[in-house]
Amino acid sequence: MSDLALTLARIQFGFTISFHIVFPAITIGLASYLAVLEASWLKTKNTVYLDLYHFWVKIFSLCFGMGVVSGLVMAYQFGTNWAGFSTVAGSVTGPLLAYEVLTAFFLEAGFLGVMLFGWNKVGPGLHFTSTVMVAIGTLVSATWILASNSWMHTPQGFELVAGKVIPVDWFKIIFNPSFPYRLVHMVVGAYLATALFVVSAGAWQLLQGKNNPAVRKMMSMGLWLILLLAPMQVVIGDLHGLNTLKHQPAKIAAIEGHWENPPGQPTPLVLFGWPDMANEKTHFALEIPVLGSLILRHSLTEQIPALKDFPAQDRPNATIVFWTFRLMVGLGMLMILLAVTSLWLRVKDRLYQSTPFQKFAIAMGPAGVVAILAGWYTTEIGRQPWVVYGVLRTADAVTPHTTGEVALTLGLFVVIYLALFGMGTLYVLRLIKIGPKTGEALQGDAISINPTDVDEFAVAPEFHPDNKVPAAPGHTDKKDQ
Repeated sequence: MSDLALTLARIQFGFTISFHIVFPAITIGLASYLAVLEASWLKTKNTVYLDLYHFWVKIFSLCFGMGVVSGLVMAYQFGTNWAGFSTVAGSVTGPLLAYEVLTAFFLEAGFLGVMLFGWNKVGPGLHFTSTVMVAIGTLVSATWILASNSWMHTPQGFELVAGKVIPVDWFKIIFNPSFPYRLVHMVVGAYLATALFVVSAGAWQLLQGKNNPAVRKMMSMGLWLILLLAPMQVVIGDLHGLNTLKHQPAKIAAIEGHWENPPGQPTPLVLFGWPDMANEKTHFALEIPVLGSLILRHSLTEQIPALKDFPAQDRPNATIVFWTFRLMVGLGMLMILLAVTSLWLRVKDRLYQSTPFQKFAIAMGPAGVVAILAGWYTTEIGRQPWVVYGVLRTADAVTPHTTGEVALTLGLFVVIYLALFGMGTLYVLRLIKIGPKTGEALQGDAISINPTDVDEFAVAPEFHPDNKVPAAPGHTDKKDQ
């Protein structure tokens, strides 16, 4: 297989997974958010939470559907484009993906229908249980997927027999060295992406003059979550980086754009620059002395491995991962800035009146998703040239298609994905533009609302003929803090 065909095959997989990873990340966050909203409504009977539930569950269902569709394509590509990988390592990745289906997917499928369509058909306790089960299902799904992916980065618990991976210890396979860090990092990233999505939706509504209790409540809840999780993600990322340094030192060297270690000198931190793989140098490097050693070794003297410590054929593409990592970190810093600013505005009682802050929040809406993608590129491109680190090279894992065949399918994927998921995304944004409505719960099932017809049902709960939701206290005019 030619180098160009291999590159196109990698681009094709990267393109399809870039679409896929966005939707599960949002559904992980929204499922937990919906469980919190329903629990809050059951506890307080404040219909603000109920209105928010019925608004966000429609967006959840759309993202869930697009995630399922895009995920099916990923599974098929293991056979069509990466037959070498399936042949060598399928005995590990196949069962892990099957466990996901048998646990997470069946759990979600069993309760999703009740969650979406059973609001007026089952009691509130069973409906809440269904929402919680779906939320747990999304987390279980993430657990199996991250176990499989982490094993590819830090493989253990197997033997190589006749060039094929034979599992010998499933506990070690699942709980491989990088798994806990990747799982927590990804789940927290999904929650942050969802919180930013919710906050930006609220900020948009405020800019449109819709300063109502539901909008304030969802914006407030999202900002509290960002304030809690964004600093926590910095700590998790540091632990993840130390783990990567131990098990994939070449990746860390590429992320740092660090080429060689002068004797006796601590490693600087390269803030910006342009790593040149051909000339083995980082051009225009802006360095902070010693800081690289301090961050990655927690020492003022210890060095980190350099790219020249590894053979050229074993080095990841530093030009790409150097910048994807900095994009992720930069967006994380902006998330912290957003959260701290919101806290200051709360103290000043201006959180819902500050137009500059609302514009900042809207601009930060996609930041969580972009940060996830940037982190994913850093992780996966940084693993190269290995598919299973130290065991199977990418060039040996790919199906031997011709360049023309791969280029054709890649072009078809681009056209179909942009059309299909582009329309789905535009519809989600249209729902966001409409925003939550007072009394959305009164028509019946959660996702059956036509936003243009909401006013027809905006009557008091106790007088609506089809309403089976217990009457609850109305909205409060007080600001949600």
